[in-house]
Amino acid sequence: MKLAALATHPLTPPLKGRGEDRPLPPKAFMDVILASTLLVALAEIGDKTMLLAIILSARFRAPWPIIAGIFTATIVNHALAAWAGSAISGLLDGSWFRLAVAIGFLAMAVWALIPDRIDEVESAPRGRHGVFLTTTIAFFLAEMGDKTQVATAALGARFHSIELVAIGTTLGMMIANVPAVFLGDRITRIIPLRAMRIATALIFVALGALAIRELLG
Repeated sequence: MKLAALATHPLTPPLKGRGEDRPLPPKAFMDVILASTLLVALAEIGDKTMLLAIILSARFRAPWPIIAGIFTATIVNHALAAWAGSAISGLLDGSWFRLAVAIGFLAMAVWALIPDRIDEVESAPRGRHGVFLTTTIAFFLAEMGDKTQVATAALGARFHSIELVAIGTTLGMMIANVPAVFLGDRITRIIPLRAMRIATALIFVALGALAIRELLG
């Protein structure tokens, strides 16, 4: 399983100033993107930002500016989150921090099982600044502290690859949200949300357990 193999791969950033250089192996490039895409795509299904996409779609009836706004907000937000995770990991590199990341994945598994509610995002803005800008601002703010942003930061800390993690998590967000924009609330009746939450939780558990196994040698 690629995800399992990647989670146990000793990926580390280039180490400068210590006579060492351990860049991300070329074979792992696509693996990081695929793992990040899969994890966030599943985590986003039924999430409050997906519910926000449904509300914006119903309110504005303009799918393409909404999709463009979601993409813009996500790539900026997740690039910052991946950078923060990678930077903190680099500053606090050590077994205790890697254990904290592993425990964080396990905590995310519990969080993933908790469904978001539509009333958390019903106060979406009315679009005084145009559909694209309104969507960008609303989505960026809604994503702050959301489980997919936290997952992105954890992936950045785990894989030390800001660009690849941000690309993968943004793809995952678009895979979940583009159909939501076009289908509206019908998507919640098509996709088994409970099964998706369980699948997401299991992936987080696998990442956490494998990270702990790697830490213990």
